[in-house]
Amino acid sequence: MAARAYWQGQIRLALVSIPVEAYSATKSGAKISFNQIHEPSGKRISYEKVVPGIGPVDRDEIIRGYEVSKGNYVLLEDEEIEAVKIESKKTLELVQFVEACEIDPLYFEKPYYVAPADDLAEEAFVVLREALRKAKKVGIGQLSVRGRETLVAIKPCGKGLLMETLRYADEVRQGQAFFSEIGTSKPKKELLDLATALIDQRSAPFDASEFHDRYSDALKKLIDKKAKSKSGKKILEDVDDPGDASGSNVIDLMAALKKSVDGDKPAAKKAPTRKAASRKRA
Repeated sequence: MAARAYWQGQIRLALVSIPVEAYSATKSGAKISFNQIHEPSGKRISYEKVVPGIGPVDRDEIIRGYEVSKGNYVLLEDEEIEAVKIESKKTLELVQFVEACEIDPLYFEKPYYVAPADDLAEEAFVVLREALRKAKKVGIGQLSVRGRETLVAIKPCGKGLLMETLRYADEVRQGQAFFSEIGTSKPKKELLDLATALIDQRSAPFDASEFHDRYSDALKKLIDKKAKSKSGKKILEDVDDPGDASGSNVIDLMAALKKSVDGDKPAAKKAPTRKAASRKRA
C-alpha cells in the first residue's frame, strides 16, 4: 500500500514555485499499545462522560473550556474556535535561510520526506536541493495544515529534501535554570584524558539498526507466547539489564576510567609456551 501524503502543495522561493509532496519519515507501527479489558468477561472497557455530583451527561451538553484559574473556565463554542483557525494553504514560502548548526536540536520535532510532485517539478526541485547543499543552509518557513501553522525547516536529504517541523520558542524550556547549581570548576587533566580516550575507543559511525528496543521486543515475544498458550497462566521473563545495579555509588573515578579504557582495548595475543615453541622447531 502506497504511503499517503501528509501534505501536497508547493514550495515557493521568491517567484519560483515547486509542486511537492511530503510524507512522514517515521512510523508508529513498532510501538505497542494496550487497551483496558474487563477480565471476567474479556470485553473492552468504555468510559462515560460524567460530571461530579451530576453523573453521566449527553454528548451535546459538552462544550470546550480553557482554565484561567483553579476551577474557572472560559467557555468556547466550536464555531468560535473554527473562526480563528489558520486557513490551510498549499504554499510553503521559504522566508529565511540559516546555518543548520544555528537551530538547537531541542527545536526539532518530526521529520517528513519531500519529493517533487511530478516530472515537470523535478528540475526546479533539484536546483533548490543543490543550492541548499552548496550554500550549506537550511530553509525556514511556516506551513498551514489542518487549521494550525507550523514552523518548518527544509534541507537536502539524499536525492530529496527533508522537512522537519520545529517547536516554537515558547514550547521549549531553557536549560540553564536546571544547570544553575552545577559548579564552574574544570576537571583534572588526567581524568579528562582518560574520558577522552574512552570516547575515542568507542567512536564509530552511527547506525540506528544496531540498536533495539529490548522492552518492545520482550513484549512482542510475551504477546506471541500468550496468544499461542491456552492455559492463561502468567508468563514471567526477565529482561537482561546491561547495567550493574549492585555496588556502591561512591566510586574511585580515576580507577573506574582506567578500568574502562583497559577493558575496551583488544586482548593482546599470548606468547607461545616453551612446549609449543619446541614442537614448532621439531
